[in-house]
Amino acid sequence: MSEKTPLTVGGQAVLEGVMMRNAGKVATAVRVADGHIETEVRDVNSIADRFPILKKPFLRGVVALGESLMLGLRSLSYSAKMAGEEDEQLSDGELAGTMAIAFALAAVLFVAIPTWATRFFHTIFESPVALNLAEGGLRLAIFLAYLLAISRMEGIYRVFQYHGAEHKTIHAYESGGPLTVERVQACSRFHPRCGTSFLLIVMLVSIFVFAFLGWPDLLTRVVSRVALLPVVAGISYEFIRLAARSKNSVVRLLTLPGLWLQRLTTNPPEDEMVEVAIASLAAVLPEEEKGRMGLPTEPEKTEPAVEETAAIAAS
Repeated sequence: MSEKTPLTVGGQAVLEGVMMRNAGKVATAVRVADGHIETEVRDVNSIADRFPILKKPFLRGVVALGESLMLGLRSLSYSAKMAGEEDEQLSDGELAGTMAIAFALAAVLFVAIPTWATRFFHTIFESPVALNLAEGGLRLAIFLAYLLAISRMEGIYRVFQYHGAEHKTIHAYESGGPLTVERVQACSRFHPRCGTSFLLIVMLVSIFVFAFLGWPDLLTRVVSRVALLPVVAGISYEFIRLAARSKNSVVRLLTLPGLWLQRLTTNPPEDEMVEVAIASLAAVLPEEEKGRMGLPTEPEKTEPAVEETAAIAAS
């Protein structure tokens, strides 16, 4: 381990590539058709930099989640273009529309359907708390079934390989490097700050948050659950931050289900995929960090800064 504390970086797998980010930069590296790696680097600013109150506990999680979703969609759009899946990148309006549609579909799948289906449990028990717990169990079951189903798709398998490459590269960086393919491949593909773990925690936290809301009509239940999602996300984000830094055995034990779940959402990467992940991470590191990691220190060309996003430190 280096005596210097490493920067907190995070990332995301995209089509034939990896997006990496730190507090001031985001880079998306993609393996294009002719075999070389194409990298887009952008400077980013967070709305929380203009409104410091948004950096407070529980609020910062909501901001980070929204900004991370926007960053992820933009990087996914870029990777689709570079991989030949799309002719051009999505505009800001198209990105916003895509996010709105995705949110609506998620609300139907993980909110409306579970709370509607729980009506069949009325024949077993009437307690509002029990019904809310049953609804949470259904929501978790749907989430797990969804991950299991997509993990079996051929195209998703490669994306999950890049997800594994992202985790391995971040582990290698956090352990002090160097960032070589051999060193990265020796690291674990499971990471406590993974977005998969975050989503599982969201599912579990929502069970407890919603458990004592009573059992009103269907529309009220759906609206209340959607309205409380920022609360659930804020609590879940704080737990992820704690888990990433804590050495407490109880906290570590609570993170195990999220690490187990990553067996579905990460796959062992090929060396060529690790090279892409290293290139993406190198693009967001300061020059002194690159030298410390044994990487070339030539300055990267970046796009003009945009005031739209900041990355959360979660993969």
